[in-house]
Amino acid sequence: MTIIGTGVDIVETARIASSLERHGDRFLDRVFLEGERAYCGKMASPSQCYAARFAAKEAVSKAFGTGIGAMLGWLDIEVRRKASGEPFVVLHGEGAKTATRLGITEIRLSLSHSEHYAVAHALAMGFNGGMRSCALPLL
Repeated sequence: MTIIGTGVDIVETARIASSLERHGDRFLDRVFLEGERAYCGKMASPSQCYAARFAAKEAVSKAFGTGIGAMLGWLDIEVRRKASGEPFVVLHGEGAKTATRLGITEIRLSLSHSEHYAVAHALAMGFNGGMRSCALPLL
């Protein structure tokens, strides 16, 4: 298995809180799936939880090399948690199709947040022969 792409994103929690305040369900419906909304909605600080998932979706789109758009939309990426607490990604629709086209078979995800920021790192792995971008050889 090789690394096909990597992505990282950082989000200001206040930016997500502002979007929640201004746009409410319209924002949530556009960006988050029902399971994500149920999970974050019961947290003491939902905006931190949403910010981490927003950052995760951006990081996954960067690892794919597509950004958010026609090949990978907000609702194509779902962030879930294992019983251990480890986050993982489930792809839907065009996201799943794009992963297959790119040879991506696994996505590793790490999330972290503080009062003011949330950060996510995504590693896309598979069997297509390696990363798309130029990389220096290891010595």
